[in-house]
Amino acid sequence: MMGAEITLGHYLSLSGLLFLVGLAGVLLRRSLLIVMMSLELLLNAANLALVAAARFQGIPDPQVAVFFVITVAAAEVAVGLAILVAIFRLKKTTSAEDFATLKF
Repeated sequence: MMGAEITLGHYLSLSGLLFLVGLAGVLLRRSLLIVMMSLELLLNAANLALVAAARFQGIPDPQVAVFFVITVAAAEVAVGLAILVAIFRLKKTTSAEDFATLKF
């Protein structure tokens, strides 16, 4: 398979697969840490699709949007992990089932 070129379809297929894996992690897992990691996978799948589309269309605008998505995702991880550590210190668990309400 020499000379096979990677097309936009390949990138979008990979992005879709990553998105489905992240969505399954959010919907099926009970650990809040796994849910947060799955959310990051969802964001990275969207970033991959944006960057691939920008590259094949030859326009840099979506790449600027990806930069902002990565920045917001990093802030979300920092705040989310801080909240998760605070909850773990109080409840001694990270299971999502134990947090039906936020009353302590």
